[in-house]
Amino acid sequence: MTETRSGLPESREDYMRLALELAKQSPPKPTNFCVGAILVDEAENKILSTGYTLELPGNTHAEQCCLQKFAAQHGKSEEDVADLLPKGTVIYTTMEPCGKRLSGNSPCIDRILKTRNGSYGGIQTVYLGVSEPETFVGQNTGRARLEAAGIQCVHVSGFEQEILEVATAGHPQKEEA
Repeated sequence: MTETRSGLPESREDYMRLALELAKQSPPKPTNFCVGAILVDEAENKILSTGYTLELPGNTHAEQCCLQKFAAQHGKSEEDVADLLPKGTVIYTTMEPCGKRLSGNSPCIDRILKTRNGSYGGIQTVYLGVSEPETFVGQNTGRARLEAAGIQCVHVSGFEQEILEVATAGHPQKEEA
């Protein structure tokens, strides 16, 4: 990984590689994707928070963990995170944020959209490694919702195969014919 003098990643690919390393910390389960995410102040090249699937109690997703941990660093709840995020905040996630949750939790798309209500405009860009497979909820319309709200979605290519291998680590493997 290329690092700046501050020791932080300096490219989108470096951040995605770091998010992939976080995803590998997710406990593999047949009912979840193992995803990693990093909340970044892009203007300052500063990592604000990291997260991975099931890192926090409950059926938590990576983006959800990032936002909850960032809020907790400031002694606030996730509901208050919009006013805490600096201008130019972006999020790197190995998989497209979910647009629907079967668990009853708020989808990650809704969580990201709520950040837009803050003083500095919330999350401006979502860098993603792969689209969400249709395994659990069918077609994910999250990217379209983000883009409709003015949030840029950027695919960071070159990691697709490894991301999907990590994401589906706990899923039943199909037998080859």
